[in-house]
Amino acid sequence: MELEFHGAGAPARTEPKTVGVSARSSRAANVLRWFTTVIVFATFLGLGLGVAILGPTFQDLARNVNRNISSLSLIFVGRASGFLCGSMIGGVLFDCMNDFLLMGMSMLATTVGLYIIPLCKRAVLLIVMMSVLGTSIGILDTGGNILILALWGDKGAPHMQSLHFGFALGAFLAPLLAKLALGTSVSAENHTEPAFQPPATNGSSEADSAPLFGLPDDMNLFWAYAFIGAYIFIVSVFLFALFFKKSSRQERAKVSAQAYRRAEYHKTLLCLLFVFFFFYVGAEITYGSYIFSFATTYAGMEESEAAGLNSIFWGTFAACRGLAIFFAACLQPGTMIVLSNIGSLASSLFLVLFNKNPLCLWIATSVYGASMATTFPSGISWIEQYTTISGKSAAFLVIGAALGDMAIPAVIGVVEGQYPDLPIVLYSCLGSAIFTAVIFPVLYKLATLPLDRQRKANRMSEDKKAVPSISRL
Repeated sequence: MELEFHGAGAPARTEPKTVGVSARSSRAANVLRWFTTVIVFATFLGLGLGVAILGPTFQDLARNVNRNISSLSLIFVGRASGFLCGSMIGGVLFDCMNDFLLMGMSMLATTVGLYIIPLCKRAVLLIVMMSVLGTSIGILDTGGNILILALWGDKGAPHMQSLHFGFALGAFLAPLLAKLALGTSVSAENHTEPAFQPPATNGSSEADSAPLFGLPDDMNLFWAYAFIGAYIFIVSVFLFALFFKKSSRQERAKVSAQAYRRAEYHKTLLCLLFVFFFFYVGAEITYGSYIFSFATTYAGMEESEAAGLNSIFWGTFAACRGLAIFFAACLQPGTMIVLSNIGSLASSLFLVLFNKNPLCLWIATSVYGASMATTFPSGISWIEQYTTISGKSAAFLVIGAALGDMAIPAVIGVVEGQYPDLPIVLYSCLGSAIFTAVIFPVLYKLATLPLDRQRKANRMSEDKKAVPSISRL
């Protein structure tokens, strides 16, 4: 009896220990997953800072390389080209390398680029460094979306919204940082310097003899970039720590093996979503880039009012990305896309109809910025519900958005020059809103068509099973 008692009691003593160990390991894994999410958010915050710091410091960088602003516009082409290359490279590398290692290396490259950019003394070198910076940012943009999907799967909508809110928050903070660093440092002699816009003959000879690197005349320019670089370097240390903690590739492979889905129209869905993001991001960047000039030249606003109109667009955009973190916890990604499409369609139509009414412009611009805020992260979360997104797939979607960012504003700029008396910017936004509102139902139908077939097949099989029982009666 004594032996029997010990044998029967042994499992009762060991089972709680096993359950306790399992619960502790589950809690540790959950804590690690949340910690990783926070680090990826910090990464995107740094990306927003690194991307947006160029705008308020562009004039100082041009002065640093002894060029005027118009002759240095290739800096934006170089960064955009690098971003496209980085997105394509990242899509391949994230499928065959450890995610944290690749993102940590890209963050280090971003840090080095941010420290070197204010030291460049030649325009060509500055453009090349901007292209390198764009490449690393493209890799990080692709990797952040992949990591959130790997960590949370189809339940990651709030985390995807928080990720892109981090980028918007960084873009909002960058001009404030630049103003704090540079606002009181621009002296009168910098504005009267004859070398800022040199003649073509002297400029070429001076450029040939200028050193490649050197400290800028205004050291606050260097410190603005150095501060952001230091922040990004600290985040990279945490990414390398996560690399040594666990293999993200193995974890992602495990998640994929457990919940791998491939929609029947996988490639068609990706191509349509590529086009969807092309028009959506193109309209977003076009409106944000041209609303100031539209308000001053076409609507007759003062420059201070036009600047406020521009600010309210990006302000509501960033604010709604923050609120979308909470909305995504109770709304499906598809519902958020539909609401965003309705808001952007209604506000852009309102802008076209009342394009010279200041009050209407303020209200419609606020609604348009709020409506555009959640579409991209909601689109990534939505497609993950129906088909698993690999590194190449995520890169493909990011490339579609990047091409829209490059192509549509450029085309609208040319067309607006041909027809200055028409609100071309508003027409393009309305056209993009109509297109995205039409294409999403097509996307939804293609994604759910196999499910409808399966439900019909199940109902038919149930009917067949019911028929013999009825005949037997």
